[in-house]
Amino acid sequence: MEERYFTIGMAGHIDHGKTSLTKALTNVDTDRLKEEKERGISIELGYAPLQLENGVFASIVDVPGHERFIRQMIAGVAGIDLVILVVAADEGIMPQTEEHLEILQFLGVKRCIVAISKIDRVDEVMLELVMDDIKERLSGTVFHGAPYVTLDSLSGSGVDELKQTILTELNTAEFRDAYGSFRLPIDQVFSVQGQGTVVRGTVYEGVVRKAAQLLILPGEIPVKARQIQVHHEEREQARAGQRTAINLGGIDRTAVKRGDVLVDSENFLVTDTLDVALQVIGRKFTPLKQRTAVKVHIGTSEVMGKIVFFDRKELEQTPDEVLCQIRLDEKIVVRRGDRFILRRPSPMETIGGGWVIQPTGGKYRFGTETIEMLRQYQQGTPQDLVADALNKYQLLDEQQLMQQTSLDAGILKTVLGEGVASGLWMEIPRQGYSLSKTFIKIKDEFLERLREFHEEFPMRTGMGKAEMIQSASGAYPKPLLEYSLNLLGEQQEIKRTGQFVAIAHFQPHLPKKWRARMEQVIVALEKDGFQVKKWEEYFLGSPLPKMEIAELTVYLLETSQAYRLKEDTLIHRTAFQEAFQLLKNNTGSSFDLKQAKDILNLSRKYMIPFLELLDEQNYTRRAEDQRYWMEEK
Repeated sequence: MEERYFTIGMAGHIDHGKTSLTKALTNVDTDRLKEEKERGISIELGYAPLQLENGVFASIVDVPGHERFIRQMIAGVAGIDLVILVVAADEGIMPQTEEHLEILQFLGVKRCIVAISKIDRVDEVMLELVMDDIKERLSGTVFHGAPYVTLDSLSGSGVDELKQTILTELNTAEFRDAYGSFRLPIDQVFSVQGQGTVVRGTVYEGVVRKAAQLLILPGEIPVKARQIQVHHEEREQARAGQRTAINLGGIDRTAVKRGDVLVDSENFLVTDTLDVALQVIGRKFTPLKQRTAVKVHIGTSEVMGKIVFFDRKELEQTPDEVLCQIRLDEKIVVRRGDRFILRRPSPMETIGGGWVIQPTGGKYRFGTETIEMLRQYQQGTPQDLVADALNKYQLLDEQQLMQQTSLDAGILKTVLGEGVASGLWMEIPRQGYSLSKTFIKIKDEFLERLREFHEEFPMRTGMGKAEMIQSASGAYPKPLLEYSLNLLGEQQEIKRTGQFVAIAHFQPHLPKKWRARMEQVIVALEKDGFQVKKWEEYFLGSPLPKMEIAELTVYLLETSQAYRLKEDTLIHRTAFQEAFQLLKNNTGSSFDLKQAKDILNLSRKYMIPFLELLDEQNYTRRAEDQRYWMEEK
């Protein structure tokens, strides 16, 4: 079963029990700073691992609830897959709960569990009133169908029910893309004596491996991943959805900060002008005038900038999505589709949030023409449309892409050429196009499947090619699988031996568990020469299972360590080669049965099968009572 990794946010008003609930779920106290212990509130982000059933792993982010720490809260919930909204039964919905709810929705969080805490402090009537109040507040949000769990963190009542509810929600959630380029927005930076600089964050996409060469943006600082930890456990890699700490080589602590982004390629844009789709909060706020200074939270970045409108002079409360631009005071790393929160710096308040429709905006004229252009950006660039179609259908030809994207044939041809040149997708001869990351995913699945096969059947040459393709045909088109296998062969990731496929460096070998017993059998077979017993007699009294005996038989034959003399009899290759050389050296271009018998001094019981074996191996060719030597192999 494939392991899946998620990040869960613990949100809610100050002192409603988020940290206590995190500890009840994970046995980890996330209030680690001295000030937090003294003041009883969370200042920095706290993290704790939660392992569930069915290969589901989660990191719980306990975000600060106090209004003054909203910046840390936004950094924490950026990138979460599920939120647990904690509401104290004795207080109900509070101002911070409201603001957290708005921020969560603006950041595109779709899944929520409402945890009503401190139920020991109220009676059933009060608990019912609080629950009705929460349901009313959530009725107009994406969380209107959220499940409810009542609990008390200190006694543990309801905690197991919450764990099961978390598992149910995550089992139907999409998990992050581990096959794109690696990206980790940094939310914590610190030094460890003797180790150097360490950064923490949630992996947004891709995979990072130990010793990988990475880049810190926007400063373009090259670094190396010296060590990777996931919740204090050292790992060889970390992947999308996991909370990770990375010890970086080649950089001083002062050269990196929260908001920087750790990546593994140059496929990421560094920009200071964003075209965005903005949704404002559902209550009145002080109108935002043209070019007003704003604070933008995106990923873990917190950047000042100015907001620019193209269809109005100021922004007031409106249910409509507003297409506009944010011109930042400094460059950040961003991708189309990234979510952001917009706040006014003074007086401090959340204005709204939305998503980036164009990471590299330009200078546009005021008016409907620009708004129409931004609407087209919102729908997607031609490259976006092609990428979306290939992501959905995996393999499409030009005709199918035209149908899916509605692009003009000339524009599509240009986009396809540019995408192939940049490595975004691959052209598969006579079949069409597929995303490069889809091939990487297939490659990882094929190699993992082969590793498992080699571990289970170490004596076999490899897995059958047809079986290999069939095992993945439910998830990918067969032509794409065929092409991927051929490409893996060209890249020397795998090798093909006849109909079998194996990892390039793999060699068939005896299994460790049974090696000594099997070697005893092989030695006995070699010692017996041509006076061999029936093959099954070599295993009398042996603890070797029947399946392992069958595997050993195939292994010896396929690696030519033994030959099948008769249906029930094998001879070691030493005996075969000695007999072959003796016969070859003492005959001319041909020989008959009597000559062979005189030279080899074998009984008819072994002589006839041996000569037939020579024919089978193409060393000789029989014509009536004569055998003729074939040309040297």
